[in-house]
Amino acid sequence: MNQTASTIVLEECNYFLEIYLDPFNKRIRVDDYRGNTKLLIERSEELAAKQKAEKLIVKVRSENFLDFLERGFQPEAIVDRYFLGSDAHFFSKFYTAERKQNDHWVTEDGMIHSIYQLDTSVQKAYPPKEYELKKVDENCAVELAALYRQVFQIYPTPLHDSEYIKKTIKDGTVYYAFFHQGKIVSAASAEVHSFYKNAELTDCATLTEHRKYGLMKIILQELEVELKRKGIFCAYSIARSLSFGMNAVLFQLGYSYRGRLMNNCYIYDKLENMNMWVKNLANC
Repeated sequence: MNQTASTIVLEECNYFLEIYLDPFNKRIRVDDYRGNTKLLIERSEELAAKQKAEKLIVKVRSENFLDFLERGFQPEAIVDRYFLGSDAHFFSKFYTAERKQNDHWVTEDGMIHSIYQLDTSVQKAYPPKEYELKKVDENCAVELAALYRQVFQIYPTPLHDSEYIKKTIKDGTVYYAFFHQGKIVSAASAEVHSFYKNAELTDCATLTEHRKYGLMKIILQELEVELKRKGIFCAYSIARSLSFGMNAVLFQLGYSYRGRLMNNCYIYDKLENMNMWVKNLANC
């Protein structure tokens, strides 16, 4: 099977499906749908079988919650106000016993409990003056790819490829980065859905030796400002469930925990559970 991810549309007279095929992570994801719910669920499952996917994810509207529950899907996370102000429920179905098993769940529950005890009255961080924050464009794609190669041995999207980064920028993804001595040492992006007015804060990476200055927190705050300028108030981020630091950053920036996606994607060296964090930018 081709390892390149792609988006396809399935459309008949009584349903519409927009589906993200993700062979690298052995999953498919329904990003949008309308029409006959029973039929579109059947078509999604047929495609999952054809693609030999181990996991099917659907972003479900609130009014279809019970339709998916009845068909054996399980709710894993919520993004408040995802669909132009209406909530999205991330439902999943697993097709192998291995994909449904996880040894870290209780540990990760404990981590969320610990994070919610943290002090949120965090002072604004000011890194040393030799760090410069900038919005970056396609000209920095090669350097961004080098940063992601250095930080992530394995990543669920092809960020190691500068051409892929250029394509995401053309498609509306916003990148901010910190430069130190002229080189990118920390970066993150906001993947904007212009129709539904939401954005995923993602691709967060900082070189190990530059992690003590709170750079990522500042980048995420700058991305939030940019999103508000665009009239986008639904911001969400998906963090590795075993990464205390990244989950703590999101909590301290005012994000709320909204569930966990089991064995969601390959990152670093294995399949990882991912925590969902959501923030309403209209309130800040």
